[in-house]
Amino acid sequence: MARIKFMNTEVDNLTMDETLNVIDSLIQQNKSAYVVTPNVDHIVQLERGGKLVEVYKNADLILTDGKPLIWISQWYKTPIKEKISGSDLFPLLCKMAAEKNYSMFLLGAAEGVADKAAQNLIAKYNQLNIVGTYSPPLGFENNEFEIKKIEKLIKNANPHILIVGLGCPKQELFIFQNCQKLGVPISLGLGASIDFEAGNIKRAPKWMTNHGLEWLFRITQDPKRMAKRYFINDLVIFKLAFKYKRRNIAD
Repeated sequence: MARIKFMNTEVDNLTMDETLNVIDSLIQQNKSAYVVTPNVDHIVQLERGGKLVEVYKNADLILTDGKPLIWISQWYKTPIKEKISGSDLFPLLCKMAAEKNYSMFLLGAAEGVADKAAQNLIAKYNQLNIVGTYSPPLGFENNEFEIKKIEKLIKNANPHILIVGLGCPKQELFIFQNCQKLGVPISLGLGASIDFEAGNIKRAPKWMTNHGLEWLFRITQDPKRMAKRYFINDLVIFKLAFKYKRRNIAD
C-alpha cells in the first residue's frame, strides 16, 4: 500500500476499488484489523493529542474522508487519489460482502436504527448476511456490564466485518480497545453511515458531496450539533493546513 505522510497523520493513498481489494485481503488474513477514516474533524482532534493518536498509529487502513483534505493534499503537491468517505464505502462493502459471503455486524446509532439499516441493506443486497445488530445506550463505554454484553453478542455472531457507528473518537477508541478480544477480521468506524442506510438521516445530494459542501447540508439536518462542529471547532483546519505546509517546505 502507498501510505503517505499527511498533516498530523498518515493516509493510505488509494482509490475506492483499491480500498475494497485491501479490505478483502485483510479479511482473508483474519488478524483483527481495523480501519479509520480521517476527515477535517479527526485532523483537528488529532492535533490535540490524546488516545486518538495511538489509535491512528496502529490502524491497518487510513482512508481520507472529505474533499477539504483532498484539496489540501493537492495544495501540498502530494495529491491523495480519491475521497473515501465511510458513507460511500459502506454500501460498496455490503455489495462485496454479499458477493463473497462475508457476514456483518452493525453496532451503533439510536435504538432500532441499526435494525432498520440492516433490513434496508438486506433488501438491497439480498445475499447480504447481517448476523447481528446492537444500539448501545449512552455512556455504555463506562459501563462494564454493557461492554461485556457487546463483546458476547459480537463473539457469538462471529462476523467477518464489524461496522461501528458511534461518532469520533468513541467508535475509534472502542475498536482499538476491543478489536483483538472480539476477533473480528476487520472493524470499521463509519460514523453516521448506519443512520444514512436506515433513512434516519438524509445524505447530501451527490453534487454537494462532489464539491465539498456536504458539511453545509449536514448543518441543515442537525443545526444544534453540527453548527458548533463546523463553524467553531473545525475552522482550526485552516491554521493547521498552513502549519503543515511550512513543515513540508522545511523538510
